[in-house]
Amino acid sequence: MTLKVLISDPIFEEGTKLLEQKGYQVTRGWNLPKAELPNIIGEYDALIVRSATKVKADLIIKGHNLKVIGRAGDGLDNIDVKQAQKQRILVVNTPHVASISVAELAIGHLLALSRRIVEGTETLKQGKWLKEEFMGVEVNGKTLGIIGCGSIGREVKKLALGLGMKVLTVDICVSKEFIPIDVMLPKADFISIHVPLSPHTRHLISTKEFAKMKEGVMLINCSRGGVVDEEALYQALIQCKVKAAALDVFEEEPPKNNKLLTLKNVYATPHIGAQTFEAQLRTSVQIAKKVIEALESQTS
Repeated sequence: MTLKVLISDPIFEEGTKLLEQKGYQVTRGWNLPKAELPNIIGEYDALIVRSATKVKADLIIKGHNLKVIGRAGDGLDNIDVKQAQKQRILVVNTPHVASISVAELAIGHLLALSRRIVEGTETLKQGKWLKEEFMGVEVNGKTLGIIGCGSIGREVKKLALGLGMKVLTVDICVSKEFIPIDVMLPKADFISIHVPLSPHTRHLISTKEFAKMKEGVMLINCSRGGVVDEEALYQALIQCKVKAAALDVFEEEPPKNNKLLTLKNVYATPHIGAQTFEAQLRTSVQIAKKVIEALESQTS
């Protein structure tokens, strides 16, 4: 019997072809309305998603033949892993493959904030020459607080040290080996967040944490939107406790009527941390290989 794989978010053809070379029937389903997935999921042995498809319990329950769910990416917050485990469905993902891409974006945001690059571009296009108004700061010699010391956090640290920054690293899970977050917050000139979203990390940065930060700190979040309390961040920004923030992620994606996007001191990108050719190629090939391995282990 031919195994069937549904890819509901686009991956590179290099990954798709690996699945087809194994003889699987592959459906390139990223143009299908997401509302249609519950009606067809029962036909498939494997489902591959990125971040756009939300694999909730009601969808998994209808996946009567599902043997594996593959997430082409790092986190699993868009998959109901507990429901999958109840149905003995393997859940695999591709951690670390986009670490360099995400780290480079975080440093790009840091430099953009420090030199007000976005505002400079926007006003210049409007015919304004605001040279004196856009006084920036050097990052050399400044302190960067990194929350999270996984593969992305380590890459950010490497790049920051190359820029001559001092780095304070916080690991929320293994605090004995790293400084506590409360020690880092008042010392950092910049803070970059690199932790997964979980019940433990939801609103990890909120009103209490902003109160402990240095006046005029700049915040970068390229992890998950829910890690930062957006209302608390908004208040910190309008009160100038936080001088500026750069966000690649939001609590609701895509954001709708998000008041953070009305602020001039907020730079934003549409969750593009892993959106580089190199990262997506690695991710597509690796998720295909992991799904193949999972299917073979389930059907052998």
